[in-house]
Amino acid sequence: MAGKLAGIRSRLAAASPWRTRKTAIPRKWNALAPLASRLVLVVVCISFSFLVLGQRRFRSGWGETFIGETERTAREVRSHSTGTPVWTNPPAFSTDVFTFARIRRDSGGFSRGAPWSTDAPDSDLNLSYRLQQLTSMKVDPDGRFLRLTDPDLPRYPFIYMVEPGSLYLSEPEIAALRKYLLNGGFLMLDDFWGDSEWDNAEDVLKRVLPERSFVELSLDHPIYHGVFEIKSKGQVPNIRTGEMSQYTGVTYEENHDGDTRTVHHRALFDEKGRMMVIATHNTDNGDGWEREGESDFFFRNFSEKISYPLGINIIYYAMTH
Repeated sequence: MAGKLAGIRSRLAAASPWRTRKTAIPRKWNALAPLASRLVLVVVCISFSFLVLGQRRFRSGWGETFIGETERTAREVRSHSTGTPVWTNPPAFSTDVFTFARIRRDSGGFSRGAPWSTDAPDSDLNLSYRLQQLTSMKVDPDGRFLRLTDPDLPRYPFIYMVEPGSLYLSEPEIAALRKYLLNGGFLMLDDFWGDSEWDNAEDVLKRVLPERSFVELSLDHPIYHGVFEIKSKGQVPNIRTGEMSQYTGVTYEENHDGDTRTVHHRALFDEKGRMMVIATHNTDNGDGWEREGESDFFFRNFSEKISYPLGINIIYYAMTH
């Protein structure tokens, strides 16, 4: 892991927030530009969305694709939004790249949490492309799915878990995650709402790192001042709530217990102050990445303003600290 981190960090030192690369990709993937310069994204009509929905493969829950154990990368899974970007890296960077690694896991704990595959593959590939587009990092165009007990885990300095309200880890997985985090790895938890889902995720992480407790991040933390300047903890709703919010003003999910209106960014640190885990609670960054092409309003107000800046800053921070 140390060798891979060193290679990534050397390139990040010269990162430019708005450096873009010319690649043969669909036009919509060139839409994100500096927040000060607004470009127009093609609006996907509702009738087309329903047509695409009818053509998609079997899903494990509402709107989610079932991903089998044989599928090792996001690229192997068919898009269930508006398609994903395609890019390549020079041969010299075929392995020396950042890879967005999503953890494959079983569900348990609080029953309302969704599965590990929520928002895949589109969220993984869209964020990966934006990271390559807006920084000098070279990024794996395929992504990776793996379990915590996979012997390849140390190759990936950043891992992502979605919907940790349903998080369940076996004892071997607890041990593997603890070893990974204490040896320099970084975990992002995203898209879980309300008190019970938070309690379940916190309880599982307490088993992993019983000596550590979550701390709410303040906006003066360096993670908010990396590639982008972030001045507030914005809330990203799911696509439908987001589209309706232009009429209702509601961006929070109401079908959960406790407070869902307040966005929390909490972190676990090691004894030297290195961030090991960040948990973005009461917000759905994954939908912001996944659904960017489905609604111009959603893209402008949530993907562009909140989920991409935060996701890119988190990865940038994790790879440079």
